[in-house]
Amino acid sequence: MPGVWRSRSNRPKAGKWAQPRTTRGGISNYKKSPDPEPDPPPGKEKPADREGLGRSRGGLSTKIHLAADGRCRPLGFITTVGQRHDAVAFELTLAEVAVARHGAGRPRTRPDAALADKAYSSRAIRSHLSRRGIKAVIPIKADQAAARARKGNRGGRPPSFDKAHYRDRNTIERTVNKLRAHRAVGTRYDKRDYIYRGTITVAAIRIWLRDPVPDPLQDRP
Repeated sequence: MPGVWRSRSNRPKAGKWAQPRTTRGGISNYKKSPDPEPDPPPGKEKPADREGLGRSRGGLSTKIHLAADGRCRPLGFITTVGQRHDAVAFELTLAEVAVARHGAGRPRTRPDAALADKAYSSRAIRSHLSRRGIKAVIPIKADQAAARARKGNRGGRPPSFDKAHYRDRNTIERTVNKLRAHRAVGTRYDKRDYIYRGTITVAAIRIWLRDPVPDPLQDRP
C-alpha cells in the first residue's frame, strides 16, 4: 500500500520548520531504512544531503515514501529530497517491506498486491512487480492511454486495473495521519535526515504497539 508525503521547510535564517503536507506517491518499510543513494565520503557531504532537503515548487522539502498494511500500520519508509520523483523510490521502498509470518519461517518480502497512484504508472515499475509475482493495482496516466490508442492494434492491451481493490488505497492516507499525530513527525524539528528517520521509526513502533494483535485477514502487505 504505497504513498508519499512531503515534509516542507521554509527555513531562511531562523531555521523554523513548516508543517508537512500530504502528497501522492511511494512505498516503504517498518525498520530503519537505508539512504536511497550511496553515502558520500566522510566530510564530503553537502548540507542538503545531510539534512535530506531538496528544492521543489513548495520550497525546501523532504519526501517520505511510505507503505502500510490493511490496518494502517507502517511497513516501512524511506526519505528523499523534495525534488526527487516518487517513482524513483518505488523499488527501494518495496525492498524494505518485511512482514513476520504467523508461525515459523522467514519474513514475507513479497506482498500480494501493490496499490499506488498514477505517479507509479511506468513500464519499469510494472515489469518489476510482474517479475516478483506482485499484482499491480495502478491506474494508467491519461497520456499513456492516449499514446496506446494512437497506435491502434500495435499499442497492445492496456494493463489490468482492479478498481474495486484500488478503493483501499485510502489506507495509506490514514497511516500518514497516524504518523502526523506525533508532533515530532508532523512538525520536523530534526536538522539531520538520519535523526528525522529515527523519529519516524519511533512513531511507527508506537503505532504497532497500539495494534499488535495478529489478524490474518488484514495483515497481508
